[in-house]
Amino acid sequence: MVAYEFYWLDPKGGYEIMGVLPERRKDSARITRESIKQWGKTIFNKNFYPKDIFIVQVVMDEKTGRIYRPAKFTIPQKEV
Repeated sequence: MVAYEFYWLDPKGGYEIMGVLPERRKDSARITRESIKQWGKTIFNKNFYPKDIFIVQVVMDEKTGRIYRPAKFTIPQKEV
């Protein structure tokens, strides 16, 4: 199952994980970058700034709950 990890830029430096949301929408046309951000804003906090948040798409094993991240886990500066 696809899931999204939401990270927040800590003003003291570094990033802090806010949480993980599993993707449950069946219609892939409805899954956009903007809809994922809006979902996170609704769930985690209505007052966060999008520039302080980044999202990593991961794969979650439904039976074990184990999360598999992309092989290379880097975030381009443009996206931060």
